[in-house]
Amino acid sequence: MSETPVLDLRGIDKSFGPVKVLHDVDFTARAGEVTALVGDNGAGKTTLVKCVGGIHSFDSGRYLWDGRPVRPDSPRAAAALGIEVVHQDLALCENLDIVQNMFLGRERRRGPVLDEAAMEELAVTTLSALSVRSVRSVRQRVSALSGGQRQTVAIARAVLWDSRLVVLDEPAAALGVAQTQQVLELVRRLADKGLAVVLISHNMNDVFAVSDRIAALYLGRMAAQVSTSEVTHAQVVELITSGRSGDLGLPRDADTPAGPPA
Repeated sequence: MSETPVLDLRGIDKSFGPVKVLHDVDFTARAGEVTALVGDNGAGKTTLVKCVGGIHSFDSGRYLWDGRPVRPDSPRAAAALGIEVVHQDLALCENLDIVQNMFLGRERRRGPVLDEAAMEELAVTTLSALSVRSVRSVRQRVSALSGGQRQTVAIARAVLWDSRLVVLDEPAAALGVAQTQQVLELVRRLADKGLAVVLISHNMNDVFAVSDRIAALYLGRMAAQVSTSEVTHAQVVELITSGRSGDLGLPRDADTPAGPPA
């Protein structure tokens, strides 16, 4: 594994009007690792991810990609770097089939017509490479899929485009036990294939089951980013709720932020 992180954010600040949402945030994501981004509601996770994905621009700080300074100013620019974000709502069209959803907005053409055969073959290849066996046919409509299958399609779409960093926002939310296990196994396979994966989750069992590192946000500040094997459930909960756990976390003078994060 390269010593240089795929993504390296340093001193990121972001405000909306008078409200400062992110305060001097450092965050890294490495190839071949799952980094769990955790924090209470309003901690700034969504804003940080939107800065990573080019939806929001940050006010100050450095955004390094493979060690090079960049500044993606749109989702398209972030995608050109190799960043794909799977949002919690999945952004799937229920009236379309799996192939159509995976290539939506990026359809392949042969002359003036869609190259349906090439798209179907690539969709099958992508799902097979991720060891996905829960989908009966890539021509099934999304409306006929279970929650776990829909999440699988959204993740497969994200890795279809030679992505190097995949951000997953609560991928197991509202799923049953069996479907959650399938999604977590898929998340782990993404990292094992060499991608950098950022997993946003409130479920500590899922975080400890699949992550290599945990980054805990507290009131818009990065309380700690540590190896999963070096912390306990209780320590992570303390970092989320108070920003500190013993000697780990924010200094005591960092308790009062400039404004409530969104």
